[in-house]
Amino acid sequence: MTYGDGVVIDRSVSREWVDNAVRLIDADAQRSADTHLLRYPLPARWGVHLYLKDESTHITGSLKHRLARSLFLYAICNGWITEGTTVIEASSGSTAVSEAYFAKMLGLAFVAVMPRSTSHAKIDLIEAHGGRCHFIDRPSDIYSEARRLAAETNGHFMDQFTHAERATDWRGNNNIAESIYRQMSREEHPVPEWIVMGAGTGGTSATLGRYIRYRRHATRLLVVDPENSAFLGGYETNSCEYVTGMPSRIEGIGRPRVEPSFVGQVIDRMMRVPDAASIAAARHASSVLGRRVGGSTGTNLWGAFTVVAQMRAAGRTGSVVTILCDGGERYADTYFDDRWVADEGIDLAGPTAVLDAFMTTGVWEGQPG
Repeated sequence: MTYGDGVVIDRSVSREWVDNAVRLIDADAQRSADTHLLRYPLPARWGVHLYLKDESTHITGSLKHRLARSLFLYAICNGWITEGTTVIEASSGSTAVSEAYFAKMLGLAFVAVMPRSTSHAKIDLIEAHGGRCHFIDRPSDIYSEARRLAAETNGHFMDQFTHAERATDWRGNNNIAESIYRQMSREEHPVPEWIVMGAGTGGTSATLGRYIRYRRHATRLLVVDPENSAFLGGYETNSCEYVTGMPSRIEGIGRPRVEPSFVGQVIDRMMRVPDAASIAAARHASSVLGRRVGGSTGTNLWGAFTVVAQMRAAGRTGSVVTILCDGGERYADTYFDDRWVADEGIDLAGPTAVLDAFMTTGVWEGQPG
């Protein structure tokens, strides 16, 4: 509003669309049951219980469903997305799948900017939800290209890597941390000794770390990082400028730079997990569970097995929780394809032997935590 010339600028007409958009997202959440907390079969005599928070049961099949819901609500309530807005995201796959789902629900166009190397299964899922895939050859161009497309279409760049840690209500409101502790409340060891997970945007680890401190839990947070990722280097050097410039082969986690949503100060420990170990652990868990899990779940389990073995060696009992991020069906042509593994120069024999020995003896002979 300006004073003196009597001009009034009224944007309230858009509120009707906003109100309905928030209602649609809330209604979708109400129709969805919480994700399961699965008990991983470890020998009872060990006295350590391992749980998997199964995020693959979301309607879009991955942990990123929570993030996409939060990002849409955040952008809508900030006035960045309204009726007719084209939504742009920089994503290697799973976030784009989930955001395409919500964009379609709201009648919005969606474009995912991604490397050409993204798995065909994820591309098919994005397109099945009405999204369009825009491919780049150099992973480092993903951010600038997303911004360019947003400007070209007068759309909104969702920018998961910046907004993930601030879009989620980390104090509660049924976030993943609150859900884990509620589901653990009647277990023999209701407060986990460790929660183990990888970092993609860093938003979920920030939510978990903040919630643990807010609720004054004794739980410690271990973040596992794949090869080529910058998060571990940034954590070691306490630098948000740390870069590797190299893409991660474990889709969904690991970044060539330390992303703005990564909050290292709430993490108790980090460790590097070789890609061969991630893939071997994903295959091992798939055999044990009778269903395929993705590579990032393998990374998580490698870290979880490490701390389970350390607890056993110290004579401690208790519980450990990690994340089943998504199903392995999306990686049939990569992590579960022997030819792809061989072409990548990955040898699974060593980590597979470590896993087999661990399940037999409870002793960990892999990379120390």
